Amino acid sequence: MVSYYRVFLGAKVVHENSMLAFLSYDDEHHRIAIEALPSVKDKQQKHNRGLEHIAFTFNTLSDLLLAYRQRKQHNILSLWSVNHGPTTLIYYEDPDGNQLETQVDNFANPDDATVFMESKEFMENPIGVDFDPEEFIERLRQGEDERVLCKRLAIRPRGLPEHMR
Repeated sequence: MVSYYRVFLGAKVVHENSMLAFLSYDDEHHRIAIEALPSVKDKQQKHNRGLEHIAFTFNTLSDLLLAYRQRKQHNILSLWSVNHGPTTLIYYEDPDGNQLETQVDNFANPDDATVFMESKEFMENPIGVDFDPEEFIERLRQGEDERVLCKRLAIRPRGLPEHMR
């Protein structure tokens, strides 16, 4: 698990022994601790109690897509890419089945995101609109503005994707 998160986060191992590892990806002494405790058992099934997801926010859509490409080069493949409205996200799953959300905020301030979440459009479709990261990378390369790509398209209501059921 340490090597997975080292690659996924581009992190460095600050300390590691047989039971514990601390990782950091910025100036903080550590951002994540991973324990290998003998009393902890492997997850038996998906959607059980415990950790549901961890979210990592990027400053720009370009940064989010760069991380997507870097992970893909290490065979860490995305599970789902969606614009929920307030955020544009690329989801992953770690080797234990924990969901990892990587996201960028679509609104300049939280109040605007809250207004959108109170809108009829969001009430009709709180799940969002899927997107193809490779297409977005190409559109950015061709000079399209990030704000255009981060604006959620209006579509009819939809259910959860298969991997979340």
